[in-house]
Amino acid sequence: MKKFWAEWIKPLLVVAILTGAFRSAIADWYIVPTGSMKPTIMEGDRVFVNKLAYDLRVPFTKVQLSHLSDPKRGDVVVLYSPYDGKRLVKRVIGVPGDMIEMRNSKLYVNAKLLDYEPLDPRIVQEIPEDTRPEYTFFSEHFGQVTHPVMITPLRSAIRDFVPLSVPAKSYFVMGDNRDDSFDSRMFGFVSRDRVVGRATAVVVSLNPDQHYYPRWHRFFTRLP
Repeated sequence: MKKFWAEWIKPLLVVAILTGAFRSAIADWYIVPTGSMKPTIMEGDRVFVNKLAYDLRVPFTKVQLSHLSDPKRGDVVVLYSPYDGKRLVKRVIGVPGDMIEMRNSKLYVNAKLLDYEPLDPRIVQEIPEDTRPEYTFFSEHFGQVTHPVMITPLRSAIRDFVPLSVPAKSYFVMGDNRDDSFDSRMFGFVSRDRVVGRATAVVVSLNPDQHYYPRWHRFFTRLP
């Protein structure tokens, strides 16, 4: 048993602890189970999460060792839902002090309408062609960040809300699939300590509708 412990169990435990500490405090990946961020992120994408984007924390805890930065408008972040504690991936729409409003699916930040343009058709290639007529696609601009958005006109959804002031140390987040996303329109603002890190890229993508066949063209692609 001592030999088994020394040659097998102990090295495996060391590797497991080091790997766990790395994933807890530095970087991890998140398997996306839903389509709330389509067409930016698809079901079956494995996204890379930079946990050092905003904070350095003690591994396996929420204890902050150093504050490095704060989420910015347009960032795609992984967070713990204030509703049920589940891990979600959403886009930051409003930062502390912002006034956020939505009219007819268009966002106003600090009383200014964001810039919108028609979406490049090549971006929606992952949406099954026979279902594309159900959706409307466009590009949304947050300063230097441009990302795709889709809505479902015939679906009942929250497309308007009155101006909301984002409190200190809180954020307003939404999915890019605007009419099929459980986000701040339902569960409210997200406190700073619930933000896990920034999602920056798709590492691996497996299509659950095609027996998890790899979407090779999505491997190692940057998120807008």
